[in-house]
Amino acid sequence: MNRLFPFLAWIGELRHPRVLRADLLAGVTVALILVPQSMAYAQLAGLPVQYGLYASFLPPMVGALFGSSRQLATGPVAVVSLLTAAAIGPLVATNPEGFAVYAVLLALMVGLFQLMLGVLRLGVLMDFLSHPVVVGFTNAGALIIATSQIGKLFGVSVSGFEHHYETVWYTLQAVVTSVHLPTVAMAVMAFAIMFGVRAAVPRLPAILIAVVLTTLASYTTGFQANGGQVVGAIPVGLPSFSIPVFDWTIMVNLITAAVTISLIGFMEAMSIAKAMAARTRQRLDANQELVGQGLSNLVSGAFSGYPVSGSFSRSALNINSGGITGFASVITGLVVAVTLLWLTPLLYHLPQATLAAVIIMAVTNLIKIEPVIHAWKAERSDGVVAVVTFVLTLLWAPHLDKGILAGVGLALILYLFRTMRPRFAVLSRFEDGTMRDIAVHQLPTSPKISIVRFDGSLYFANAGYFETKVLEVVADNPELEFIIIDGEGINQIDATGEEVLHHLAERLRDQGIEILVARMKKQFMDTIRRTGLIRVIGDDHFFSRVTYALDFAWDRLGEGYDRETCPLRNPLSAR
Repeated sequence: MNRLFPFLAWIGELRHPRVLRADLLAGVTVALILVPQSMAYAQLAGLPVQYGLYASFLPPMVGALFGSSRQLATGPVAVVSLLTAAAIGPLVATNPEGFAVYAVLLALMVGLFQLMLGVLRLGVLMDFLSHPVVVGFTNAGALIIATSQIGKLFGVSVSGFEHHYETVWYTLQAVVTSVHLPTVAMAVMAFAIMFGVRAAVPRLPAILIAVVLTTLASYTTGFQANGGQVVGAIPVGLPSFSIPVFDWTIMVNLITAAVTISLIGFMEAMSIAKAMAARTRQRLDANQELVGQGLSNLVSGAFSGYPVSGSFSRSALNINSGGITGFASVITGLVVAVTLLWLTPLLYHLPQATLAAVIIMAVTNLIKIEPVIHAWKAERSDGVVAVVTFVLTLLWAPHLDKGILAGVGLALILYLFRTMRPRFAVLSRFEDGTMRDIAVHQLPTSPKISIVRFDGSLYFANAGYFETKVLEVVADNPELEFIIIDGEGINQIDATGEEVLHHLAERLRDQGIEILVARMKKQFMDTIRRTGLIRVIGDDHFFSRVTYALDFAWDRLGEGYDRETCPLRNPLSAR
């Protein structure tokens, strides 16, 4: 029952007045930020502001009730909004009226895909989006989002161009020639209020205060009459249940975008949830969270919303405001419902410049250079992936999915190259009794026995390399009679690896060289037992320790071999 209805795990806690009071306060606090933020993100997605409110009504409740994280705040977010606009924009060039319908359809597709992954327990597929790809894309997305708002900050507009950087360039030219000063004043006022409130009284809802004050300023100064752009009339009332017509041609065009939004959105949600779980010590289930996020998107699409995900800023506000259970998100959704029913007329004079300022303030936290530098220090190829993803996403915008796909493809290719040539070391005894690489420590070794270590799974891409390196050891040691494979680093072996090892054992045996295997993993042994390779090499040729393999080799070499002077003998064994 807890798996089907995760909220049963925490709903009983609401009997305690302290928990109920904390969730009420946190839910209302998050809603005060969500209302203006969702309107801004809807416009970022290319939709009228009410669609952001629709996506903020039921999805936060459903995500909290059916997800595994208690404090994750689900709803419209900047990156998913940008991806939505990028996906739908090319499809509505000849049919602008279809934008909202396609956005709803996209939400349903995202929800179905996430729900399917969760039900089938396929959350592991999220690992294909490596951290460097996400970091590179997020940084590029933040810059694209911020620069897309330049026109609204200065009251200018230009016709759409094929690439985002062209739009930015011509927008800047328009700013120089036809800037609208009242709009600039409203934008400056909004920024000043948000920065000032956050600096002076961080606990106050800076975004809501900026929205209220700039809306009052717009109303009292006749901002709209002087050419300023305002939100205008917002439909009053809750969204009704409706399912759009499934146009299969459009759905085919949206599949890539739906998968991209599903993966990026869920990665963002899970990273936030993990950070909060570390603080609250709650258990997270990635597959259950996929179910929760999938149902949230399905509900969003069924009630005229667009794709949603977990929000970092609102989740942090939720937990910092004392939110304990998912009931806080239920309260957030109810406050949005109250706004839709009675408060939307008050937002008529809200300046578009204010919403642009809200968006820019929200995405500045997404621009982070430190993770790229850290990735470069950890593994240079990961740093390359992050930078390439960043550059390509900027160049190909608004076709953002191409940047992500290129980053994923590059990450997989570079990983394949790394695993094609894992470290291969010939080992000998170090003075402390351990086995070390003879090339690094300049150690002598036995002419009769060689110990080698392969630091990687033995599979189709590197099996030939393994065979080549073993044959090099054979060529360098004409008197060789035993090769001991230290298999501690071999986690898996596939059909190609097994075939290569099979032929290698037979070829070396024909030359009078025996293969001994030590410290192999269970999954390796299971494979060679199934294929019969264990009988080819010899049942008695497998050992739990390298020392036992050495004892076997010394016994076979007989009394004519002086093991006491062998460089492979442990110098500490006599102590």
